[in-house]
Amino acid sequence: MKRASGILLHPTSFPGPHGVGDLGSAAYRFVDFLAEAGQSVWQILPLGPTGYGDSPYSAFSAFAGNPLLISLEQLVSIGDLDAEDIAGQSCPEGAADYGFAHRLKNRLLPLAASRFHAGSGPRQEAYRQFCQEQAYWLNDYALFRALRRHFDQQSWNRWPLDIRSRQETALRHWGKELAAAIEELKYAQFVFFEQWFALKGYANQKGVRLLGDMPIFVAFDSADVWANPHLFHLDDDLQPTLVAGVPPDYFSETGQRWGNPLYRWEAMADGGFSLWLARFRWNLAQTDMVRIDHFRGFEACWAIPAGEPTAINGRWLSAPGAELFETLKQELGEVPVIAEDLGVITPEVEALRDRFAFPGMKVLQFAFGSGADNPYLPHNLTRNCVVYTGTHDNSTTLGWWRALPPDTRQAVRGYLGRSGRHMPWDLNRTALASVADLCILPLQDVLALDDSARMNTPGNPAGNWRWRFAPGALEGDVHLPLAELSQCYGRI
Repeated sequence: MKRASGILLHPTSFPGPHGVGDLGSAAYRFVDFLAEAGQSVWQILPLGPTGYGDSPYSAFSAFAGNPLLISLEQLVSIGDLDAEDIAGQSCPEGAADYGFAHRLKNRLLPLAASRFHAGSGPRQEAYRQFCQEQAYWLNDYALFRALRRHFDQQSWNRWPLDIRSRQETALRHWGKELAAAIEELKYAQFVFFEQWFALKGYANQKGVRLLGDMPIFVAFDSADVWANPHLFHLDDDLQPTLVAGVPPDYFSETGQRWGNPLYRWEAMADGGFSLWLARFRWNLAQTDMVRIDHFRGFEACWAIPAGEPTAINGRWLSAPGAELFETLKQELGEVPVIAEDLGVITPEVEALRDRFAFPGMKVLQFAFGSGADNPYLPHNLTRNCVVYTGTHDNSTTLGWWRALPPDTRQAVRGYLGRSGRHMPWDLNRTALASVADLCILPLQDVLALDDSARMNTPGNPAGNWRWRFAPGALEGDVHLPLAELSQCYGRI
């Protein structure tokens, strides 16, 4: 990895009239801003279709794209919608309104699909090719979502037994019964990736690489688990027996019970890790690099009995991470992976990360208040890492600074040799100046925003993933401080 820097921003955070940010004009303007600011990496969160809570880390599929990100203006420009279809269909700018976006696109995407399928030409041929090439996940996903809609959005484990257990006669029956809905859902996926790959191509032409994000676990209520129950710890009734989380620690007396079903790693290995190979191939087609969330789970996972209400009574369940990554290396070559290795990391996890030379993550907000040996302090960093001021799970740097106790705030001043009056740029400068090969700044820190712009608060089930930057926030000379510091510290 050459010395570089970039910005963390999820597409839902773009401004726009249709409830949440999308892959339209604001996305292209953001790429232009990255290029003007001398940035060569754009980091995103997972792109999957979100479920309850709108979290990008809980998706109905590990392969599908989120239809909420489809640009309606682009559908108009390409002829799948008419301008009148979207005229007056807008909501106020500000925080993301997922309810509005769902209602609008649930109404307009089927209309666009019907017009598209009524035509013929190169795009219809591209659609057929897309459906053929992506059939390994697309067929199950489209049927899953159509069934879920038919059964009043109930989780798949509440469906009738024959389709819940994927009996062949039931699959054929529902495939015919829901054929129209399935075609609509496949169209939405075709359009999503049509728009995404066009945006990626534009970014790459501007010298900007895309850094994606791959959660280690998948949601129980997903096409992935429904289609592959043998790969997960489920009982004979297809209910989870072991679920994921993290044990009690300094931050939580009861730990965190995430609820994702754990993998049957022996079944994964017996199948040559085919699901993981497919995930990596598709993710690395969509982006140029990928961050793996909760990397420590590839060495051992905290396994919680599904009936436990908290994460207290769990146990460590070993995982064949080395065997998996050796298989990936044999099949795909050197994979451009960044390991999310935050939190309590054991020597075994570090050895797994270092065996494959995956860069880890260093977050400067975690660096202060515990002495000179803190591994996140810049003087303890190595080149092969990615340094952040903060991530989507943290306060903005300005919010962090304002909430620090006086003794920690003084430690920050002493280390940086600055008064803190120019926070967050004092910490932005420190990150950019570090030896880390890659520096990523959340856009909130570039815009010097307080915690009203925080993206996510772990453990808080409401009010997350809603931040969007204001229209016009990137205009004028906003790019200059970042461009100048990136130039100064050799990241352009």
